[in-house]
Amino acid sequence: MKDIMIMNVKKIALGAAVVFFTSFATAQTLQDGINSIDSDKFAQAKTNFTQMIAKEPTAENYFYLGNTFLRQGEPDFAAATESFNKGLAADAKSYLNKIGLATVKLGKGDKSAIAEIQKIVADSREKDAEVLFRAAEALTLFEKNNAPDLAIDYLNKAVEKAQKKGVPAYYYYTLGDAYRLKRIPGDAMTAYDKALPLAKNKASVYTRIGTLWMAAQQWQQAKTSIEKAIATDPSYAPAYKAMAAYNIRYQQNDKATQDLINYTKYADEDPYTQLEIAKLYFTNEDYANSKQVLDKIFDKINDPIKFKLRAYQLYANGNYAEAKQNMDNFVTQADKSRVQPADQGLQGLIAAGLAKDEKDAAKKTALTTEAQQKIAIAKAAKDETMKWDMELMKISGGGASQADVDAGPTNPTIEALKKQVAANAQDSDALFKLATAYQDAKNWNGAITMWQKMSALLPDWAPAYYSLGYSYQQAGNNDSAKMAYEKFINTVKPADQEANKQTLAYAYFAVAYMSKDSDLAKAKDYVAKSVQLDPTYQDAVKLNAEINK
Repeated sequence: MKDIMIMNVKKIALGAAVVFFTSFATAQTLQDGINSIDSDKFAQAKTNFTQMIAKEPTAENYFYLGNTFLRQGEPDFAAATESFNKGLAADAKSYLNKIGLATVKLGKGDKSAIAEIQKIVADSREKDAEVLFRAAEALTLFEKNNAPDLAIDYLNKAVEKAQKKGVPAYYYYTLGDAYRLKRIPGDAMTAYDKALPLAKNKASVYTRIGTLWMAAQQWQQAKTSIEKAIATDPSYAPAYKAMAAYNIRYQQNDKATQDLINYTKYADEDPYTQLEIAKLYFTNEDYANSKQVLDKIFDKINDPIKFKLRAYQLYANGNYAEAKQNMDNFVTQADKSRVQPADQGLQGLIAAGLAKDEKDAAKKTALTTEAQQKIAIAKAAKDETMKWDMELMKISGGGASQADVDAGPTNPTIEALKKQVAANAQDSDALFKLATAYQDAKNWNGAITMWQKMSALLPDWAPAYYSLGYSYQQAGNNDSAKMAYEKFINTVKPADQEANKQTLAYAYFAVAYMSKDSDLAKAKDYVAKSVQLDPTYQDAVKLNAEINK
């Protein structure tokens, strides 16, 4: 679930604001609440701000409570709106609460909110650095609904106004976030570097730097920065969330589980934080723990997002009918802006799962068509929440259990390589050698498993998909073989096509041959491409003549 990991890294990266009032006691209380948000202690932050409101029901205090609901892992727009409206009831001119309401609109996908924020800032005459900062924060808060250029403008103005008293670290945090949205990692890193000497909790900055390296796929630098964060403050929960993301990326599931245990230990019991934990467990393929956490909080959360996560869990366990019911609940109850291409992709996978066992020919065809259409939406959006083709292969019977692998042929070379892979799951050289050794021994289930791991580790390396297709074909699983060969065809880069002419020709031929009885038009198209690539390939020439009589 890459959209879950992207979202988690995004939430880690967004900085916390610290605003000092004239009253020392109030400032301390406010800072405690903001620090709680930054540490993923949202229940604690809500309690903090609620107590502040009870003592002094000011517009500012209502804003900070409402903002907490926007900053948590999954925004609670209804609770945020209620708090902002109360703030405006306390002070009808409150620029902060007006920005809060506009932020809710932006979070729901209404981009007219950007113009609203601009007007609010203009009405404030840009005199208040806090208003400028909060406007900028709103414009960087949501991954798909934002305006980083405008945010950068407001932040630079806020920095300028703060020069005399000293620029707070969180101004630079948010500036870094804005540059991240613009995909300018160098400027983002510069902003985080400026925050580092100013920050009271440097673990917060190191974590942001680490997630920036992760976004740039500079994994060793990411790990070093996150380790610095944990060494600086071992109780800083978001650092463990970031480390879990790192270990999930490298398929270090046991280490990721320990990271999540630590994250749970240092965050708090807020239901939405627990929802984030359930998502992370799912991403780590720890479905039992994911379900356990979600079950604990399911009735405490009103947000329909819970149905989507349950649908993922049910899908992972092959319970397609209940997964469909939960996705239907999510789609009908959630705001339309929250239904993403990945959600339609999941609906497509669920339809494919239902089609597999459907006996009625008409229903089976309808489900298969739905699966193809909805998965195509996710792939067209370049969504990588799930490996759509690989998941389809699994549904069609393309997975192999460890027992199946162990039951196949083995030899001393295989056993030695298995130990190497067990010691380091991201050792691509050892994975390649083990996959090849399984192929040589004709242990096709073992080869399939290893080529799947190779493609997960190196998703842009086309040869893994070709070898996966060959292994599926030898194992007699033609449906999965076709999908793997097509993935190979689509992954070969244009610059590499000439060097891969023969393997491409075979891949096109194999798909054509396996499709000739079920999809003649596709078979004709693919075999023609095979012959075009290699006119001397006699099997393709014969098939081309046969199906074009």
